[in-house]
Amino acid sequence: MEWEAWFTIVTISLMILAMACNWAPPDLLTLCGLTLIIVVGKISGSDLLPSPGNAVSQFGSPGLITVGVMFVIVAGLTNTGAMTLLTQRLLGRPKSELTAQLRLLPPVAALSAFLNNTPIVAMFMPVIDDLCRKTGLSQSRLFLPLAFAATFGGLCTLIGTSTNLIVNDKIIQANLPSLGMFELAWVGVPCAIVGLVYIFVFSPILLPDRRPAISLSDDPRQYTVELVVQPGGPLVGKSVEVAGLRHLPGLFLAEIERGQLVLPAVAPTEVLQASDRLIFVGIVESVVDLQKIRGLVPPNEKEFKLDEPKSVRCLVEAVVSDRCPLVGKTIREGKFRSTYSAAVLALARSGERVNAKLGDVELQPGDTLLLETHMDFAQQQRNSPDFFLVSSVENSAPIRHTLAWVALAIMVVMVIVVTAGILDIMTASLAAGGLMIAAQCCTGSEARNSVDISLLIVIGSTLGIGEAMNTTGAAKFMAEHLVGLAGGNERLVLATLYLVTMLFTELITNNAAAVLMLPIATGAATKLAVMNGVPDYPVPFIVTIMIAASAAFATPFGYQTNLMVYGPGGYKFSDYLRFGIPLSILFMIVTVILVPIVW
Repeated sequence: MEWEAWFTIVTISLMILAMACNWAPPDLLTLCGLTLIIVVGKISGSDLLPSPGNAVSQFGSPGLITVGVMFVIVAGLTNTGAMTLLTQRLLGRPKSELTAQLRLLPPVAALSAFLNNTPIVAMFMPVIDDLCRKTGLSQSRLFLPLAFAATFGGLCTLIGTSTNLIVNDKIIQANLPSLGMFELAWVGVPCAIVGLVYIFVFSPILLPDRRPAISLSDDPRQYTVELVVQPGGPLVGKSVEVAGLRHLPGLFLAEIERGQLVLPAVAPTEVLQASDRLIFVGIVESVVDLQKIRGLVPPNEKEFKLDEPKSVRCLVEAVVSDRCPLVGKTIREGKFRSTYSAAVLALARSGERVNAKLGDVELQPGDTLLLETHMDFAQQQRNSPDFFLVSSVENSAPIRHTLAWVALAIMVVMVIVVTAGILDIMTASLAAGGLMIAAQCCTGSEARNSVDISLLIVIGSTLGIGEAMNTTGAAKFMAEHLVGLAGGNERLVLATLYLVTMLFTELITNNAAAVLMLPIATGAATKLAVMNGVPDYPVPFIVTIMIAASAAFATPFGYQTNLMVYGPGGYKFSDYLRFGIPLSILFMIVTVILVPIVW
C-alpha cells in the first residue's frame, strides 16, 4: 500500500478510538478526521488523497439531503398531532407485561418503518411510565423493548433510517438500480418478527425487574389547570376513560364543574358534556400534553384569551417574586393578561391544590405560573423584578389538530409516489417537506429547528472519509484481507462484514459505521467476482451493511434510542449485553441466510 492508504487507516482508527472513548462529540471528531485528510493531502500534493472539493462534495449528496428533509416531515406530523392520532387507544389497560408488549411493540415497529425512531420513542416513554405506575408493571421490561422495536421497523423500508437512505445513495452512485421503498422488507420483516418473538419470550428471563434511576413523574410542582370541553368538539358525549383523560402520565382529573354542579370524585364512566370545566392536577410535562388534546380549550373568560395567533405562542414557567405588583390581587383583578401579554394556564403552590378558579386566585410570592404567551416573553422578563425565575417549556408549541389529516395525507402520498417509482426518494421527500411548510403543518422556524445538524455533519464527514478510503486503496486492501480470512466463501464474507459493521456501530454511530464499511463491502464484492468469474454485483454486501449498521442492541451507545431509555428504565450496561448480544446474533444469522437468497 501507498503511504496515503496507511495514513487514512490510522486516521480512521484514531477517530473510532476517540468516539469509543467519548473524547468529543461524533460530529466534531468526524469533521476533524475529514479536515486532517484534506489538509495533509493539500500540503503533500498527493494525487491519491481526495481534493478539498471532492471531499466536501459529499455534503450535497442526495442521501444526505433526504435525511435532512425527513426531519421536516416528522416535524409536520408531530406538530399537527398526527402521530398521537395514530396511537390513541393503543395501549388500553393491559394486565401483564406480555399483553403490554403485544399491544405496544408491533405498532411501534410499523410506525418506525416510515418515521424517525427518536420522536416515536420519545412519544411513548411518558405513556409507558404512567402505565407502569398505575398497573405495577415493570418499566425495565418495557422501555428497552420499546427502543429495540423502533429499530426493527427502521430495517423494513428505504426511509426507515438515515443509514438506509445514505447507503442507497451510494448504490445509485455506483450506477446500480436504487432499492425499492419496501425491498429491504424481504430481510427487515423476518428480522423484525424474530426480534419481536425474542422479546416476548426472553424479556421476562433476561431483563431485570428494576426501579428506574429517574422517573418522568418525579416533579414536586403540582400544577392546577382548568380546561373546558369544547362545544361541538370530539370529546362531547364520550366518557372520561374513552376520551383518554383517565390515565394521563403524572396527572389526574380532580373534579368537573358543570354549571352549578361540582363532581369532586370523577368516575371513569362519567360522560363529558359541552362546556364542562375540568380541573386537573399534575406535573408540567403532563399539563403541556393536556394542552395538545383535541376538544379541550381554555376557559372563555377574557383573561385566558390572547391576541397573538396560536402559531407564534409558547408556554413559559414563571415564579412570582415578592416585588411583583400583582401579589395579593387575583389574576382577574390584576389584569395579568393585559399587563404581561400572557395568559395563566396553570398554577402551582408548594405542592398544594388551589381550590379556586384560576381567575379568582390571589397571587402569592413563590407561586409558579404556567403561562401561554408570545415567543419573546422569556427573554423580555428574564431580568424583571416581578419574577424570580422565567424559563421556556420545551416542546410546548400548540398542536394544529385541524391539520393532522393533511400531514398524514402528505406522508401517505410520498410513500405511494416513491413506491410506484413516479419520483425518486429525494425529490418526493423535498416535495413532501415543502408541502408540510406550505400547509402550515410546521412553520419555517420549526422546520429549521427540527433538523439535526450534528447528524448531517457526521454523515457528510464520514462520506468524505469513505471517499479517501476508495481513492487511496485502503478499502481495497482491507477487502482483500477480509475475503482472504473468509476463504473466499460468500456467506462467510457476509458474516464477517456483518460482524465488523455491528462492532463498529456499537463503538461509534450507525451512520459512521455504515459509511466506513461501504467501500470495504464493495471491494469484497469485486474481489469475489474476480475469484469466481461472475459479474460484479455488490448489492447483497451493501444490504448486509445496511442491516448490521442499524441493528445495534448490545450497548446503550450504539443507537440514540438505546441511550434514551437508559436512565428511565433503570438499566445497567450489563443489561444491554445480556439482552442485546443474543438478539444481535439472531439478526446476523437471519441476514446471512436471506440476503443471498433475495439478491
